Amino acid sequence: MRFASPLYFLLLILLMGAVIYFFKREKVQKPALFFPDFRLFKGLENVSSKKIFIIPILRIIILILLIIGASRPQAGLKTEEITTKGIDIILCMDTSGSMKAEDFKPKNRLEVAKSVAIDFIKGRKNDRIGIVVFSAISMLQCPLTNDYGAVIDFMRNVEIGMTQTDGTAIGDAIGTSVNRLKDSKAKSKVIILLTDGRNNMGQLDPITSAKLASTFDIKIYTIGVGTTGSAPYPVDDPIFGKRYVYIKEDLDEETLRQIADETKGRYFRATSAEALRNIYNEIDKMEKTEIKVTEYTEYTELYAYFLIPAMALLLVEIILGNTLLSRIP
Repeated sequence: MRFASPLYFLLLILLMGAVIYFFKREKVQKPALFFPDFRLFKGLENVSSKKIFIIPILRIIILILLIIGASRPQAGLKTEEITTKGIDIILCMDTSGSMKAEDFKPKNRLEVAKSVAIDFIKGRKNDRIGIVVFSAISMLQCPLTNDYGAVIDFMRNVEIGMTQTDGTAIGDAIGTSVNRLKDSKAKSKVIILLTDGRNNMGQLDPITSAKLASTFDIKIYTIGVGTTGSAPYPVDDPIFGKRYVYIKEDLDEETLRQIADETKGRYFRATSAEALRNIYNEIDKMEKTEIKVTEYTEYTELYAYFLIPAMALLLVEIILGNTLLSRIP
């Protein structure tokens, strides 16, 4: 609550002074008239000294209420108008067989990448997010949407081999992602491409696809995953059961760096689950949606809540002053 005319509260100082003067005067006031015989007042009701002060107290309350009402108390209802232009983001995930490597303990590369991506999705607001998966071929797993619950469900359903097991078509994956972003009216358009290999399949060359993305002002962040050297890879042996072999690193960092540079993005290398989490956190900070908030306050006048009781008390004071609490001058 606020008061539109708070200067009226200065009248309370004058009122306080008047009240102090009144009560001091009542204590020392002498009779104005002398009567030799009280039989003249026979039949009149005797008003106690305590009741005599009811009328002045009522008048004080009335004046206080009138002063508060004159100060125009107001209650405000705040509303906010949020103007924002979100970011459109495609999470482009490699689902080729090599993503089964278990160098990101305790899970394989894909499961860790999915978990980190889900945390990234949960931290976004006002943005549309989609998912493209690829190995030998690429496909749209989830269209651009700000229904983050649906995006998370689609991410959880990403599996190795859903787009064939062998081969890595990075160029085609970028092309599929660009196709979904090229007509976007978002403030910023971003592809986060995660892979552990090199382009060896598909129709499009990765650099050509990156140039295509650049013409549509699409920024690509590339992430290369996997430890340096060799990594343990699980193999299901029909005789000996599950065992591990070691596969060599086959990450084409140079191409991933060129893709990022061509689109004014950045290349990151993740050699552990923690490093991958830090990379997504860094991208999250770089690609923040700007929100403009305009605040409006609508005020409602409350003076009636003070003036109406003041009028009611004034009526009571008039009635009491002329009946039960009437005084002889």
